[in-house]
Amino acid sequence: MTHHSAEPAGGHKPLNGGQQGPTTVRIVAPVRQDVPVVLQANGTVTPISTVDLHPQTTSTISKVHIKEGQFVKAGELMFTLDDRSERANVDKAQAQVERDRAALADYERQYKRALELLDKKFIAQGAVDTLKSQVDSARALLNADIAAARAASVDASYTAIRAPMNGRVGAINVYPGSLVQMTTLLTSVTQLDPITVAFTLPETALAGLMAAQREGAVPVQVKLDNSSLAVNGKLSFIDNTVDPVAGVIRVKAQFDNKDTALWPGQYVNTQLTSHVIKDATVIPQNAIISNTRGTFVYAVDKDQSAKVVNIKRLYAFGEKAAVSGLNGDEQVIVDGKQNLRPGGKVRIASAETPADKPADAPADGTKQKG
Repeated sequence: MTHHSAEPAGGHKPLNGGQQGPTTVRIVAPVRQDVPVVLQANGTVTPISTVDLHPQTTSTISKVHIKEGQFVKAGELMFTLDDRSERANVDKAQAQVERDRAALADYERQYKRALELLDKKFIAQGAVDTLKSQVDSARALLNADIAAARAASVDASYTAIRAPMNGRVGAINVYPGSLVQMTTLLTSVTQLDPITVAFTLPETALAGLMAAQREGAVPVQVKLDNSSLAVNGKLSFIDNTVDPVAGVIRVKAQFDNKDTALWPGQYVNTQLTSHVIKDATVIPQNAIISNTRGTFVYAVDKDQSAKVVNIKRLYAFGEKAAVSGLNGDEQVIVDGKQNLRPGGKVRIASAETPADKPADAPADGTKQKG
């Protein structure tokens, strides 16, 4: 097959009477293997929960029980406010309840006695009805004062400010004697274990992520900048909306952080396997040619000539790429293709498979010339 418009990349015409000798090429045999699709992105460490502590009443600080930077457990006492007024209100409310109980008991005794007298015709029905109303009124008053006593106890509980969760205390903004009100920020508590990393991925990764999450936990690894330390976790959140402007989806991963290797606000490098391309066809990336005609490779045809095979690059990793469009039996040309044209004769110098070098990185740190 002859294409008059196609010439070798160097632009030189054959010198031996218009006949060009075979081009020496090196070939590679495609390899079939499972290829994990690894996604990488920059992320930010974010706490699952951060709570700003404010008093729920106006008072003065009586005692500060914690220190800045201290780790606290849920329910641990952090601040005590002056509670003298609140305790007095509790005592007053409880005393009122006791008085109401005594009054109710007295009315109930009178009502019971009145019923006995009514049976003997010693008292009028109207007097009995009056006592019944007094009993009902006393019972309602008792219930109201019991509720008031509970409210007073709730108000008194606001003077003891406790940790809402396990976490680390931030800066403390008040001291014993400080006057505080509901708008006063006392301190904050940040949950550090577990902790999350927020990052974004291309929307093209969404289908693979969703499929992987349906099959089970999706492992995620993060590395700190300028550090070889790696922390392993799992994907915990995929946002319900794709950013239509940036074309990305927001995700989060959760990590155990007992040793506090991750700190809120840190920038980290994230890596996760979204899915695995089963039985993928793998070839060296330097065998692939992309130009205005599309993406293709040269392969050696049966008559020892070069033929074009159109392919699609599915995923690139290191010096290798998983592609579609090859059946796996081709002899793919990796070296010498710059001198080729479709139908041109070739002479095979050597052959290798992509497995001859590590799949995730070049063997010598450089890419081969194509």
